Amino acid sequence: MIPYRITNNNVKMPVLIYGTAWKKERTADLVEMAVMSGFRGIDTACQPKHYHEAGVGEALERLEAQGIKREELFVQTKFTPLAGQDPQRIPYNPSLALNMQVAQSFAVSQRNLKTEYVDSLVLHSPLFPYSHLAQVWGAMEELYHSGGARQLGISNCYDLELLQRLYNESGIKPAIIQNRFYDQSGYDRELRLWCNEVGILYQSFWSLTANPHILASREFFALTQEYDKTEAQILYRYLVQVGITPLIGSTSQQHINEDLEIFSFELKSSEIAAISSLLL
Repeated sequence: MIPYRITNNNVKMPVLIYGTAWKKERTADLVEMAVMSGFRGIDTACQPKHYHEAGVGEALERLEAQGIKREELFVQTKFTPLAGQDPQRIPYNPSLALNMQVAQSFAVSQRNLKTEYVDSLVLHSPLFPYSHLAQVWGAMEELYHSGGARQLGISNCYDLELLQRLYNESGIKPAIIQNRFYDQSGYDRELRLWCNEVGILYQSFWSLTANPHILASREFFALTQEYDKTEAQILYRYLVQVGITPLIGSTSQQHINEDLEIFSFELKSSEIAAISSLLL
């Protein structure tokens, strides 16, 4: 079984989450395969441009029929602002006020996912000016208070001051931040340190895609030999051990099995330090 972390909203979040971006018509089959293999966390979004959210709902129905209940799973979706949507497939009325856009988007997510609630509702990216971000967050807080979302979070937020302002001025604090884990942001080192201080959990995406230079390093080669594991397994194990929850989008049974095998070994503190030095 995949271990869990408890978020600041007392939600059990698996330390690995299955990501469904770009899966399109394969979404339902892949989510079913991932969960039947052992995954218990699923990430999606109400953004037809990159996600087939209804496919996740189809998988949830299939899984229920096979004895895996909705409450056994951590389901996370997102409100995607207009700038991130395909103009031809916006899942809400863009002429409405921002709070109504959030409400409409969430209603679509409920229909797509065939569930009354999600375990985590994430703002897909910050809005500017800040007053717009505050309006959207306020609408998300209403969904939290109504029981529609068990916790809130934000994605693609690389500005520590902006995240701190949101944290300080919000009634419901962000429980998670989901960012691309890459060199261009300095691997969010300062942001992650602050998140650790206040109890915001960090989810990473593009963890493999953005880091071929690390996966091809001498240090990683040595660790693959030491543990008889792949480069991906070493990186995922590292992320989990330093408190990061990676989103994993594997599309083959072999890779999904390998993802789940990372709990069969543990990196030494010296090895954690060696990998961390590659991220400086």
